[in-house]
Amino acid sequence: MSTPSDHATEDYTVRGSVPPLREWLRVYVIGLFMGTADAVPGVSGGTIALIAGIYERLISAVTAVTPSRFVDGVAALLPVRGGVSIPRALDVWETVDGWFLIALLGGIFTAVIAVTGVVEWANEYHPRELLGFFFGLIAASAVILLRAIDIEGTDEIAAAVAGFAVAFLASGINSGGGDSSLLLVFVAGAFSVSAMILPGISGSLMLVILGLHAYLSAQLHAFLGALTGLVSGGSPADVVGSGSVVVAFIVGGLIGVLTIARIIRRALDANHGATLAFLVALVVGALRAPVFQIGQKGYTWSQETILLFGGAAVVGAVIVLVLDWYAVDIDLETV
Repeated sequence: MSTPSDHATEDYTVRGSVPPLREWLRVYVIGLFMGTADAVPGVSGGTIALIAGIYERLISAVTAVTPSRFVDGVAALLPVRGGVSIPRALDVWETVDGWFLIALLGGIFTAVIAVTGVVEWANEYHPRELLGFFFGLIAASAVILLRAIDIEGTDEIAAAVAGFAVAFLASGINSGGGDSSLLLVFVAGAFSVSAMILPGISGSLMLVILGLHAYLSAQLHAFLGALTGLVSGGSPADVVGSGSVVVAFIVGGLIGVLTIARIIRRALDANHGATLAFLVALVVGALRAPVFQIGQKGYTWSQETILLFGGAAVVGAVIVLVLDWYAVDIDLETV
């Protein structure tokens, strides 16, 4: 049994591990910018992390999170393996840079909720402009990324062709997300969350390729609305319906960070040029997605559609190009 002095020591250790409020706010604000970038296709949260100078810390923290460390941390808080040990739990927590991840994820989630609310509204009332805006974001990002790499060797050319083909074909599979299975949502979560940590590669791009971006935005806000509705006597069934989609995406994202992100990291270490060529070609191939989805939403390429789509595309492209001009030159060779 712990003595009062033991509790005092442990409590002091917990308090001592918490960073200053100013540091919390700094990381939270960076998370806000990363979440905003991650919520729109063509802009990468990883690039924001690179600009803010926390990219290496982010990668170290993400790769430090392993199933064994998770089990060790939980076990340290339960009466098993020698009993409850706050110092042992804190050791695991600090190894994975827990406070940093909490503040960063808090900012990311806050921004994602806000931005996806705008996306949901635009998808309902201005779908052609929204898809055009996405097209512009993706196109400008593709130009920037292609400028940052050299595709010369046979393996790089083959990887680029494969990446383009995968994105181009996948862009025509889904019919808009209206009847998306939980398995597809799970897979989308795994790949999109993994891509979020790569500079220049947008995580939400995967959602656009699969036609799930607007669908998941709507499901997220339906879930939040259902949770709020429970307070005023709403139906738990509403929470379960949209909640299952949100949970499938989150679980997929966690699995993706623990597996796919590491696979990408190893692929970069094994053949940096070919892996980058594949990833950048995904962005180029994804240009089909917004164009394809115009027809899926029942629109034809009339003069009005072309003007709305094209005008919004120009706005999206200008935003990305301006950010690239004033923010940072993405050096993918250092990734």
